[in-house]
Amino acid sequence: MSVRNLKSLFNPASVALVGASIKPHTVGAVATRNLFAAGFQGSIYLVNPRRTEIDGHACHADIASLPNPPDLAVIATPPDLVPEIIDQLGARGTKAAVVITAGFGEGGSARGQALCKAMLEAARPHLLRIVGPNCFGLMLPRIDLNASFIHMQPLPGQLAFVAQSGALLSTVVDWATHRRIGFSHLVSLGDMADVDFGDMLDYLSTDSHTRAILLYIESITHARKFMSAARAAARVKPVIVVKAGRYESSAAAASSHTGAMAGSDAVYEAAFKRAGILRVNDLEALFDAVSTLGQLQPVTGDRLALLTNGGGIGVMATDTLMYKKGTLAQLSEATMDRLNAVLPQTWSHGNPVDIIGDAPPQRYADALGAIIEDPGVDAVLVMNCPTAIGSSMDAARAVLETFNQRSSHARRSGLLSCWLGEGPAEAARQMFHEQGIPSYESPTKAVRGFMQMVRYRHSQAMLMEVPPDIPENFTPNRQAVRKIIDTVLAEGRSWLLETEAKLVLAAYGIPVVETITAQNPEAAAQIASTIEGPVVLKIQHGMILHKSDAGGVVLNLETPDAVRDRAIWMREHFKQALDDVSALQFSVQPMIQKPHAHELIVGMHVDDQFGPVLLFGHGGTATEIILDRCLALPPLNMRLAHEMIAGTRISRLLAGYRGVPGANQADIAVTLVKVSQLICDFAEIVELDINPLLGDPHDVLALDARLRVAPADGPAGRRLAICPYPTELEQMIHLPGGQTLRLRPIRPEDEPAFQRLFNNLTPEDIRLRFLHPMKMMPKTLVVRLTQIDYDREMALVLTDGNGSQDADFFGVVRFSADPDREKAEFAILLDRSKTGLGLGPMLMRRIIDYARSRGIRQLFGEVLNDNRPMLALCKALGFKRRHVPNDPGVTEVSLQL
Repeated sequence: MSVRNLKSLFNPASVALVGASIKPHTVGAVATRNLFAAGFQGSIYLVNPRRTEIDGHACHADIASLPNPPDLAVIATPPDLVPEIIDQLGARGTKAAVVITAGFGEGGSARGQALCKAMLEAARPHLLRIVGPNCFGLMLPRIDLNASFIHMQPLPGQLAFVAQSGALLSTVVDWATHRRIGFSHLVSLGDMADVDFGDMLDYLSTDSHTRAILLYIESITHARKFMSAARAAARVKPVIVVKAGRYESSAAAASSHTGAMAGSDAVYEAAFKRAGILRVNDLEALFDAVSTLGQLQPVTGDRLALLTNGGGIGVMATDTLMYKKGTLAQLSEATMDRLNAVLPQTWSHGNPVDIIGDAPPQRYADALGAIIEDPGVDAVLVMNCPTAIGSSMDAARAVLETFNQRSSHARRSGLLSCWLGEGPAEAARQMFHEQGIPSYESPTKAVRGFMQMVRYRHSQAMLMEVPPDIPENFTPNRQAVRKIIDTVLAEGRSWLLETEAKLVLAAYGIPVVETITAQNPEAAAQIASTIEGPVVLKIQHGMILHKSDAGGVVLNLETPDAVRDRAIWMREHFKQALDDVSALQFSVQPMIQKPHAHELIVGMHVDDQFGPVLLFGHGGTATEIILDRCLALPPLNMRLAHEMIAGTRISRLLAGYRGVPGANQADIAVTLVKVSQLICDFAEIVELDINPLLGDPHDVLALDARLRVAPADGPAGRRLAICPYPTELEQMIHLPGGQTLRLRPIRPEDEPAFQRLFNNLTPEDIRLRFLHPMKMMPKTLVVRLTQIDYDREMALVLTDGNGSQDADFFGVVRFSADPDREKAEFAILLDRSKTGLGLGPMLMRRIIDYARSRGIRQLFGEVLNDNRPMLALCKALGFKRRHVPNDPGVTEVSLQL
């Protein structure tokens, strides 16, 4: 249901506690005390059939006797009573409840699961939202509401913390209060029967009182909703997560290399990265990240300069930076000259810049003034060890004064600080914080904070980048693949033969080595006689998957007789493993020798939470031992494919080394995109390995491939955590004069074409479309309008009929729906050269039909009163008109679907 009625949950005017109590050390008693002690200014109702008052506060016998329906109910009763209570609350008009009670199916209890189902069924007719069950409750310090049984009241602030673990939430409140960290929301989700992380992200992303969203996740529900919500939230504010269960073991018996190598935590890592979420390892890092992201000036890279009065802590910081894969900035000659002029002869003459233990405040100022203006430095970490010679506080003041003096200058570097020790050092750290400069207690924490900023900025940059196009000649033969898959399933098989798997890859333009099936040893020898040079002989059987490990692959066979002999040996070898060895087939292929080629693996498996997951890494027979891989969620584009490659250790070899030429990484990336498209197109594919995929300076070549299929339980796109490009919406539009245009969904690669369409608009066109003058469209807005979430948004573009990727746009129509799909805002833009051809009404009808098919209940938009053509079109399509009260120049139009 997403954000529906969450306002009642997080901004209630009245709260009822069902199960209030005076019995010491009970949830009901603690929750009662917390509600009144926090200072909530709204109405508080207590419900307990056995009492008329609790601590001087009136107590009601049941829901029916409440004077008014509460906006929010907190339930702490035995679980058997909860479904009826929910039904009664819903009937009274309550729209949100927090179910603290446990006993709803934890540990697999059938009775508990039945109670949970009954609770949700009782809530559904009233659209009543439920947090929990089995949770600690929620706290909203901004409105002094503590609807929990946590032991202390948190401070107000601008951080939202959402956790599945109530005990962890309690710990965080204790930990943060001691450090004067405040919150806008603290929510314990418990078992997430209804409200989950996706709902919370949708709500908090638009909450003006929340600056950053912090999550503690054990598992998620509804992966697509989570990914859509997370990607939207991460665009507007930091989202930082601690994910428990990092070392949870994956399936013990995986049938593919990909399945064995892609553990569940690695999949979560890939999902967080794709969404633009920053993942940290523990709570301390979580709040350090908040401090860093909230205070450090934006950085553009990972080049860090270290300024210190102690060589040892400089070494410690350098070690941490290298471990975190950061870069020690290379100081320019000009900077070195400036430092030589102001520092004693004994300074370190490099980065880290050690200005010696007797450094007075002015030495800090002089050194920082030189480093911070170096164009090769992205940030400076200034560190101080307490000494008997220099004052820590005076050094901190000098650093701040120097930094602030240059705040109006064109500079590249951000600033972090690390003042070691207590007493004056603690006061110095507080002074840095008050000036908006993150400060840390140790070099390790400081460098970790910097690298958190680097990772966060990288993820944000990725959200803003325009991906390059894939080759225009990529036209997969979907019909050929459909025929192969249908045949395999009709025969009752799940694993394709190697030759069939390679035909599937070839249909998607992935180069494969020619492989021929032989029914018996004699046929294998005959095939070998037609191949020039040595050959490779392999067994083909659905029950034997890891052929090399089982002795089913022989390389470098020079003669047909050698092929026949090895095939006969294989039949004898596999007699014990196979019931019917006569069904054993063989494949024969030329022995490929490619100098400077690297063995790679490209794979896919289906994760229980996130659906299909792609894998790329170091291939070959030792791939599971080397364990060098990067995971990503489909669909991929070229930018994401290159990110996958860069996320592996073998990428450094692919770039070339010691005179060895690099591999053709563009072809590798294209292969990843093609495999991604294959997975998006066919829901039947549940497992895939291309291993090895040879990559050399010229091209790629798949030497072996395995592919497993199963009957699909729905369209291919439904199982993906990220909604893929909807190819089915593409269609040709034939104009009366014979011209043909193409109508299709917008793609991230369309940013240049969209920008050209905007540049062709007149100032009046821009005013009418965007409701205000605009000389240029910011890149952030262009990216936001072209990189859409197809699950919640749609934009159809009208372009040239030839389908070329650099074609101009003639029109765009779009809608953006709320997370509940109750309402969607539409907009349309048409090039003046195409007016008068009926394209405007056609585009509107297409988007209306699609919105209706997606279950959206209302389309609405704002139109300037002097935009008469648009108002006339809306009237013809059945839209109703309403004047906007606070803007007399604007009319709101709406259409019930």
